[in-house]
Amino acid sequence: MYNTARNNQKIIESYFKEVWNKGKLDLLDNLITADYINHSPSTPNPPPGPEGLKPIIAEMRRGIPDLNYEIKDLVVTREKAVARVLMTGTHTGELWGIKPTGKKIHVNQINIEHFRNGRIAEHWRVTEELNLMKQLGVV
Repeated sequence: MYNTARNNQKIIESYFKEVWNKGKLDLLDNLITADYINHSPSTPNPPPGPEGLKPIIAEMRRGIPDLNYEIKDLVVTREKAVARVLMTGTHTGELWGIKPTGKKIHVNQINIEHFRNGRIAEHWRVTEELNLMKQLGVV
C-alpha cells in the first residue's frame, strides 16, 4: 500500500518543495521515519529521525534564506528514489561558521533515499562541496 513509485515520488517532491524550499520542518514528522538515518549529514552524528534533520535544514535556511532545490532528474522505485537536484540561493546569513558573503550559489547534488512503510528511512547524498566552498570564497 505505502511503497508505490507514485507515492514515493510525491514524498520526494514534498520533501524538497515544502521542507527544504519553504522551511516547513514539521512535515518531516510524516515524511521520514522515527529512526531515519542520515548517512551524509552536514553535521557529525545527528540524532536519528526528524529531530536529527530539522536542525540541519534550519541551519541551511538561516545561512541561505532563499534556499531552493530544483529537481532536475528523479528516478523512483518502490524502495528507493534518486534525485539529482540543483541547490541555489544567496548566502546572507552565517552558515556552518562561515560569515555571510552575499554570494549566490548554485550546487549540484545527488540524493538517494530508501523508503520503508511510506516514509524515507535512509538518506545518502553527494554534493559538489568544493564547488560550494569556491563560490563562497572559502577556498
